[in-house]
Amino acid sequence: MFLDFFGLREQPFGVTPDPRYLYLGAAHREALASLYYGIEANRGFLSLIARPGMGKTTLLFHLLAKFDRTARTAFLFQTQCSSREFMRFLLAEIGIATESQDFVRMHEQFNRCLVQEARAGKRFIVVIDEAQNLDATVLETVRLLSDFETPQAKLLQIILVGQPGLADKLASPSLIQLRQRITSVSGLSPLNRDEVGRFIEHRMQVAGYKGPAIFTPEALELVSQISEGIPRQINNYCFHALSLAFAMRKKTIDGNMVREVIQDLDISRFVSEVGSPRLHLGLNKGINDPFSPVEELTGVAREYVNAGISPENAGKDYLSPAEAIEHMRDVARLLHNWRAGGERQSA
Repeated sequence: MFLDFFGLREQPFGVTPDPRYLYLGAAHREALASLYYGIEANRGFLSLIARPGMGKTTLLFHLLAKFDRTARTAFLFQTQCSSREFMRFLLAEIGIATESQDFVRMHEQFNRCLVQEARAGKRFIVVIDEAQNLDATVLETVRLLSDFETPQAKLLQIILVGQPGLADKLASPSLIQLRQRITSVSGLSPLNRDEVGRFIEHRMQVAGYKGPAIFTPEALELVSQISEGIPRQINNYCFHALSLAFAMRKKTIDGNMVREVIQDLDISRFVSEVGSPRLHLGLNKGINDPFSPVEELTGVAREYVNAGISPENAGKDYLSPAEAIEHMRDVARLLHNWRAGGERQSA
């Protein structure tokens, strides 16, 4: 492992949502402030909507830490469930064991807990992650939770967190009552080039690094473009770049090393060619080459298709960019269905 080699106490580019590693770029700082003041003002329903990998869960853990002494909190991840299952998950999260299937009784148990916390002078915050997976009937159950209140204040603050599909679901006419209760909608945008550099520097420092910058400007530029500024992607490329640097016994990561990591993580090398034209998977070495994916294009799918393709070869045995993007979406759907099938079989 590369920890000792780089003088690190711990892994700087891990996959767990550790709030110590949260880097507050402009969008993340704004979203955090909006959620914080929404809770402080007892606004009831709040929401946070962003693409996968943007750091939603890490930001929420950081937010809840601010209310650690003044609020009772529940963080729900199990969102593919019925209304009864949702209430049982919620009660279990706050330490109330119940085998009851009586919906009214579960509501009464939860209400008693809310009143108890209110009398103790504490807020009650429920965070529902991956809320885009909630069925419309369960979302209606969530809406009914907001009815727990006194004439002076809401007893419960609810934060709905999810991917853009959550916005699509909330826009449904059948959920207008829930949508009208959401008083704040926050989002997260990708980090820009400068923020990517500060993001990497921040995580390295939290992990204990005290030396000079490890990534060269060209390496940072490549990481920024190939990751599209998505924190989870940045972590992935940086982890493998550090691993490669350790294997090569180098203390500096340059552009060529990042290009090698990009090639190593190129999943398109393993995509089946059955039923679709062949994808050209080469990767140009020159950052200034007019067909270099990291210079002219955005999106991993575009990189896979355009890397190394010259105009005279376009339209022959290669996919067009639009066709390739659609192909990669099909592949992603197939992988999702395959994983879902495997999970059902193992269950």
